[in-house]
Amino acid sequence: MILAAATILSLALRGSACVGDHLHARDVHPQEYMGMTQYPRVPLTPPYRPLIWGDLNVIHTTDTHGWLLGHQKSSWAEPYYSGDLGDFSSFVTHMKRIAIEKDVDLLLIDSGDLHDGTGLSDGYPPGGINAHESNKFVERLPYDLMTIGNHELYVYADTYDMYTNFVPHLAGRYLTSNVNITVFGSDGRSESVPVGNRYTKFTTRKGRRITSLGVIFNFTGNDVNTTVQTVHDMVNEQWFVEAIAEEPDAFVLIGHMAVSYDSWPTVFNAVRAVHPLTPILIFGGHSHIRDCQQYDGRSMALESGRYMETIGWMSANLDAAKNTHDNITFTRRYLDQNRVTYEYHTHTSKHTFDTARGRSISHGLQELATRFDLSYLYGTAPRDYTMMQDPYPSNGSLLSLWIEQAVPYALAINNTRSSIPNIIIVNSWSLRFDLFKGPFTKNDQLTIMPYQDSFSYIANVPFGVASLVLPALNNPTAIKQKRDETEDEILNRETDDTWVSALLEEIDGTGADRQEAMSDKQTFGYVTRDSCPDADHADDTLHTALPFYTTPYNIGSNPPNVTADTPIDLVFLDFNGKGMISMLNRLQKDKNYTMHDVLSYSPTLTDEILGLYAQAKWN
Repeated sequence: MILAAATILSLALRGSACVGDHLHARDVHPQEYMGMTQYPRVPLTPPYRPLIWGDLNVIHTTDTHGWLLGHQKSSWAEPYYSGDLGDFSSFVTHMKRIAIEKDVDLLLIDSGDLHDGTGLSDGYPPGGINAHESNKFVERLPYDLMTIGNHELYVYADTYDMYTNFVPHLAGRYLTSNVNITVFGSDGRSESVPVGNRYTKFTTRKGRRITSLGVIFNFTGNDVNTTVQTVHDMVNEQWFVEAIAEEPDAFVLIGHMAVSYDSWPTVFNAVRAVHPLTPILIFGGHSHIRDCQQYDGRSMALESGRYMETIGWMSANLDAAKNTHDNITFTRRYLDQNRVTYEYHTHTSKHTFDTARGRSISHGLQELATRFDLSYLYGTAPRDYTMMQDPYPSNGSLLSLWIEQAVPYALAINNTRSSIPNIIIVNSWSLRFDLFKGPFTKNDQLTIMPYQDSFSYIANVPFGVASLVLPALNNPTAIKQKRDETEDEILNRETDDTWVSALLEEIDGTGADRQEAMSDKQTFGYVTRDSCPDADHADDTLHTALPFYTTPYNIGSNPPNVTADTPIDLVFLDFNGKGMISMLNRLQKDKNYTMHDVLSYSPTLTDEILGLYAQAKWN
């Protein structure tokens, strides 16, 4: 047994701290920039040893967020994640064949968050539904088990689309143990029902009896007419007690919940209280990192990164430990998601790897990218701008580009207050991904900033007071208080989990302190140290760790050159209004600010900013 783990949030505290169609832009050939590549365009380092197979084996994905065409930029380490969903489909087909040849079981599992992340999911035309089209390609993969993520729950229409159109394809294997949706009959009466199945029991090809559940963390940012039950309450439900009463050969628990510092111990301990020796395999998600935990010697919990960068692998030798108290031999591996990896492990070549289904999926995704006009070009970025591979502030920092150049430029367009000095403050975690040198397209814009947040302001704030707001917000005590007060906003709002994963990586020892001299960029990639045995050898391909720099929780524009008593506009994202009011009233006593002082600053939304800036500055 293990004690309940701390939340991701508290761990992070201990460690540190479709737009564009209206713009003047030009089309480019979609295959040139969206990249339907049949083979990596640059040499890639292959894996350095074969996978270890057991009696029961699992291929795991999570937090794919629409990255079904893979990573198509040439900046390192992007090429290591350049496989697309068609390539992955071919890989799974070959691996299923190998499993039959070895006479062992192989499952394919996903832990949620198919929505929100690239143009394939987010670039739909007006009237469309997020990921409705891209999920049609996910349906073509032979998943044995899938579960729901928080990004499936922000918008009722998205959840209902999953319930109506996607879930039926899983034939009872899409699991939502603690998530319901309210549906309405023809008579208008409402009924709250599970989005998928609460649990499932099935028998593998080799006759192993499996019991599975699908759990999401204690999420509170879900839309109306959806319900998320707490994990604690779920394990006390009668249906849960009945579901786990019969002992299977193994429990395979999946969920959109980090395997470290979240509520998996609650589920694990509930099962262990009834079945102290039954093998338990856990597959988590949400925090976007490569991670592994062993809660006891007869269990393993795996988390397999994000954005189709990582394919997780777990194997277990169940037969050798059957009817004993011995520890089970598990292995795990984090595979870079590319064709070189796939061909190495399937003993194929570029001439024999592709399957007909895989090619069909790749072609269909490319056609969807063309239909959504994802290659629409706003400009050409002169260099890479990264979130954490360059220090902030610096010329290579995406945060610097965003807050010092792009946001001030875009908000000044057709703004009657543009001549009034201002300070603009935003949360650094609102950006989702790096911006790379070369064509900046509609797909890039949706990938980096998909959120449609507006800007508000408070007028006539003395510069001497306004200039204190950003340092106060980034004060460790203030950050802790803010996070404690708004944990739901931070963990549940429709944002990226980059700040969480970055801080976890720093705490875990994979940050800048582990960097060595790096002269060969082609070796850049993930360097993982997890919490399972042989912790430094879980990555499938050997890499040099990318540079890593911590970033402040809040970032601000360059302050105006004015005197302390000059009245200026304090500008911020609309959802931060109450926090700004509270901070201003703490910093001064001359005026009592209220929400009546918060006004709309500009009609420009966050998802328009980079396109506007690129169109003006990068052409």
